Amino acid sequence: MATLRLFASVREAASGERSITIDGASVGEVVTAACDKFGDHFAALIPTCKVWVNGEPAEMDTAIEANDEVAILPPVSGG
Repeated sequence: MATLRLFASVREAASGERSITIDGASVGEVVTAACDKFGDHFAALIPTCKVWVNGEPAEMDTAIEANDEVAILPPVSGG
């Protein structure tokens, strides 16, 4: 089971959840499970986000192990 950490707009789309534990063998499986759990609005944000595993950039096919941390980071704007 990986810990999924959510930030900014994806956190808001997940009803304010900061982190949850989700089972999956890859980043893609974890993200798909999160989309199933949180719905279409959450899923619509994912294509614009970056995903990191244990502080390193990751792709959807990146393998994960128990106790890994998967973070979903939406684009940041400001000025």
